Amino acid sequence: MSTDVFLTRANLVNLLDQAAVPGLLTCAATLCLVCGLFDLSMSAVLALSAVTSVMTTSRFGLLPGAIAGILTGALCGLINGAVVIRVRVHSFIGTLALSIVYRGLALIVTAGAIVYPQTWQVPGLQSLARPILPAGVTPASVLFLLVSGALWLLLAGTTFGRRVYAVGGSPEAARLSGIRVGGVRVTVLVLSSVCAALAGLILASRGGSAQADMGSLLELSAIAAAVVGGTSVLGGQGAVWRGLVGIAILTLIGNGFNLLGLDTTYQQVVEGLLILGAVSVDQSLRRRD
Repeated sequence: MSTDVFLTRANLVNLLDQAAVPGLLTCAATLCLVCGLFDLSMSAVLALSAVTSVMTTSRFGLLPGAIAGILTGALCGLINGAVVIRVRVHSFIGTLALSIVYRGLALIVTAGAIVYPQTWQVPGLQSLARPILPAGVTPASVLFLLVSGALWLLLAGTTFGRRVYAVGGSPEAARLSGIRVGGVRVTVLVLSSVCAALAGLILASRGGSAQADMGSLLELSAIAAAVVGGTSVLGGQGAVWRGLVGIAILTLIGNGFNLLGLDTTYQQVVEGLLILGAVSVDQSLRRRD
């Protein structure tokens, strides 16, 4: 199969649109990893927020539905923070357990069915995924770029960002220097869940519906992209731009397999080896320091 279409505007716009959902989650995963946290509840928060948004939309309209979805994500983030900080459960275990809870709640409120908005609301709900901007760019892509840019600036250019690095590098040293470690961690987990909620709105917009099992295991792809981009799983090192590089690499690999007509089964092998290599390099650099 010819690959002449790879650098065409249509394909590049398509790549940006494909990266929107995993890209938002990768930004969230990067923040968490830099802060020394794992958030394994992202895909479940995505599903619960999307379900809440669509169900609210069907009763009260599009804007209340979008707000309800984002607030659901923020609430889940607060709960994650409370469990990790107050109960002192490791973030890996705590968010893993809560992901089961959130996914279960989504299953309960939908009774296992797909939820839809009112028929006349479908065009409005799908507006995020419709290429209505110049060059065929979707509002979802613009939302991804705006959020990733804002988080990039937050982490790289603000006092809060420096505190995130300090907490991820050494929580005890950060505490002794006067940083409220718990507050920083809760804020990062809330931001992570809000990103997941925004990703849920995009997925709901693409399908014109929502269901409890949507986005399953996307958090693992997000963490993988962050690691491939050079963010350390040990905390204190990384950047949002590195996560964007990671998601770009994984998206390009998938696009390349499709354009070349290769068996996508091998794509998983390539991605797995890439992730293993990134982690191995990180460990090697840590030992050398």
